[in-house]
Amino acid sequence: MARDISTVGVVGLGTMGAGIAEVLARSGLDVVTVELDEAGVARGRGHIEHSTERALSGGKLDAAGREALLGRIRYGTSLSDLSEVDLVVEAIPESLGLKADVFAELDKITRPEVVFASNTSSLSITEIGVHTARPGKVVGMHFFNPAPVQKLVEIVKTVVTEPEVVTEVVAFAERLGKVPVVIGDRAGFIANALLFGYLNHAVRMYEQRYATREDLDAAMRFGCGYPMGPLALLDLIGLDTAYEILDTMYHQSRNRLHAPAPLLKQMITANLLGRKTGRGFYTYDAPDSPNVVAADVASTVDVSAARPVARVGVVGTGTMATGIAEVFAKRGLDVVLRARSLEKAQASVARVKKSLDKAVVKGKLSEEDAAAALARITPVTDFEALADVDLVVEAVAEELPVKQAVFAALDEVVRPGAVLATTTSSLPVIECAAATSRPADVIGLHFFNPAPVMKLVEVVSTIATAPDVVATASAVCKAVGKHAVHCGDRAGFIVNALLFPYLNDAVKMLEAHYAGADDIDTAMKVGCGLPMGPFELLDVVGLDVSLAIQRTLYNEFREEGFAPAPLLEHLVTAGRLGRKTGKGFKDY
Repeated sequence: MARDISTVGVVGLGTMGAGIAEVLARSGLDVVTVELDEAGVARGRGHIEHSTERALSGGKLDAAGREALLGRIRYGTSLSDLSEVDLVVEAIPESLGLKADVFAELDKITRPEVVFASNTSSLSITEIGVHTARPGKVVGMHFFNPAPVQKLVEIVKTVVTEPEVVTEVVAFAERLGKVPVVIGDRAGFIANALLFGYLNHAVRMYEQRYATREDLDAAMRFGCGYPMGPLALLDLIGLDTAYEILDTMYHQSRNRLHAPAPLLKQMITANLLGRKTGRGFYTYDAPDSPNVVAADVASTVDVSAARPVARVGVVGTGTMATGIAEVFAKRGLDVVLRARSLEKAQASVARVKKSLDKAVVKGKLSEEDAAAALARITPVTDFEALADVDLVVEAVAEELPVKQAVFAALDEVVRPGAVLATTTSSLPVIECAAATSRPADVIGLHFFNPAPVMKLVEVVSTIATAPDVVATASAVCKAVGKHAVHCGDRAGFIVNALLFPYLNDAVKMLEAHYAGADDIDTAMKVGCGLPMGPFELLDVVGLDVSLAIQRTLYNEFREEGFAPAPLLEHLVTAGRLGRKTGKGFKDY
């Protein structure tokens, strides 16, 4: 029989505990909260009053509703105050010893049928539950921060949790207006297990000076549509919290990718914990402030040394090539579009026209501007027609011999001093440069698809690229309204190097039958605010493309954790490539 839950205990009134108490009271439940001392109670009460005041001023709560909500919360400093509650949610700091002590004490105080829920984000629920005489009634109930706003709750069951307890806790989470996903007991659960590996990888990139913090963050915001970049997100979470979660995950998984980056430990020792101390990867104008100090923002590449670019060559006729040609033409640059045949060249121009017409219909472009842009594109079939361009962008098939042949041909005909760029997303730029007699003039310009829409371009310098070529690439990106991020010439550059190991980890999680594809997608979209879940994204990208990129990363870094998930290999072998074949991780 379903237990009646009308009064809930909350142990711990930090940011999470206070948020959970507010959620419970907002749902009409009576809440009994317990903190260590009166100072803790005052802090917790302050959190709740401040949060509800904001909800009031934002029109999400009226004055009477706020008063009623606050009236449903009682505060105390003794666990014995929880003797009559129907369920307890524990939200104290991430220490197994502390949590075990609290649960052992609660076991003596509360009625035997009362369910205990821990809000831990990474500790073992099994290890917490064994300190009670009711391990079957112990679950994880992992809320996300800020609890009043975030919808996801991970319900964590152990091997001994009673099935009816799981059912009741799921129903309880839904009663709170949350989206519950049920999972097994392993470090990081779904969201943190996938999120923190990615965050740690970003810290390592920054630590190795592969890219600046601004470029790392901008790459994931503009390239993947993430609400925040990885380093800004770590500052929000707190570097100490991130370290604890990673350390717990590493001790359980022994996966080197979960071993906290040494830089994290150094920053914690220096008390650079993120927003809460006013300084982490970024410097803020006050502790707990979201405002980055303007003087702290690193300067971008100096474009004063850039070479002039008025005429651009584009080699290729695929989606990327036509998209890039459109980008340049719309911004007033003359474009020479080289194809292998006149038919292909004309078909590409027709695709550009169709895209421009669509922009006119949507009111994003005038008919005159569309016609002028189209008139700037000249279709050609001979490499010689590129002789006098200032910049050539190669956008042919993602095969090294094909690209090298293009660069060798360009080297013969393009004037000295012109910049030669490749749009490769995963191949070594230096291999393209080596096919020429002018490696200093070669750079990577990785546009994202669809090029007319996506704002990001990864500017990839090789060890041979001249500084004024980097400046030229930056200036060109700015001129065509793109956001340039700079990185070195290694597999995956920034976006793919951070994105695909995360996607691969999601496949491994599914492969291990830890959670279903839909629950994993829900956890990442609802819990982390990502525009798509990993399996939705893999099906859109194409499983064959994803596997090729993952293999490239593994072959370059030889990192065991980057080895492609066998399930991904099997699906590609079976011809389940995602949306393009109608079947991938999901059926379409």
